[in-house]
Amino acid sequence: MSDQNYSLTSSATRERSILRNVYLWMTAGLALTGIVAYGVATNPRILQMIFSSQMNLIIIFIAQIAVVVFLSARIMRMSVTAATCCFAAYAALTGLTMSVVFLAYTAQSIASVFFITAGTFAGMSVYALTTKRDLSGIGSYLMMGLIGLIIASVVNIFLKSEAFDWLVSIVGILVFVGLTAYDTQKIRSWNQQAGASEEAVFVRLSILGALSLYLDFINIFLYLLRIFGRRK
Repeated sequence: MSDQNYSLTSSATRERSILRNVYLWMTAGLALTGIVAYGVATNPRILQMIFSSQMNLIIIFIAQIAVVVFLSARIMRMSVTAATCCFAAYAALTGLTMSVVFLAYTAQSIASVFFITAGTFAGMSVYALTTKRDLSGIGSYLMMGLIGLIIASVVNIFLKSEAFDWLVSIVGILVFVGLTAYDTQKIRSWNQQAGASEEAVFVRLSILGALSLYLDFINIFLYLLRIFGRRK
């Protein structure tokens, strides 16, 4: 085999490897979130501890943001063990806040929306990996859409409009479906930029990519649940 063919084969192998690792890390994070959410929802004592005070929810919310910001900013300078612990901590904290999902919606609707989310996520990932179109140009538009989404959500806290909430949910689904495709292509490009870096770099990139796709999946699920979920 020529050096050129070997290089192409090695690059393709690494690309498949980093994408596989990203999806494995993401799946592990979602599983941990689901286990924690269900465990909390079925334990009245823990529920009482968490939701008895609004301050507890604020602390958990701030902790989630802090972990995401810290992990995103410093992951390439962290040890693999520390990066893994941060990712697991964020997934567990998300599980605490998502325990209300099991309290508010029926198990059947949660399962149905989860499979719809998984199908949508998989479809966009396949599209991103197979299309010849470069999706990097839509990143700035998606970020603007995300900022607008956050502002609209805050505004609706005061408006308490069901129609506006439905519209925000639709926009939220579109934004995060787009981010799924964008992030998938971005993760694939990381492999090419990393080149022949040491294994620890690929693990860190896998965790960072998993965090991006994890956030996309969770948000698609929550917005779909707000539209299609059946409340108890």
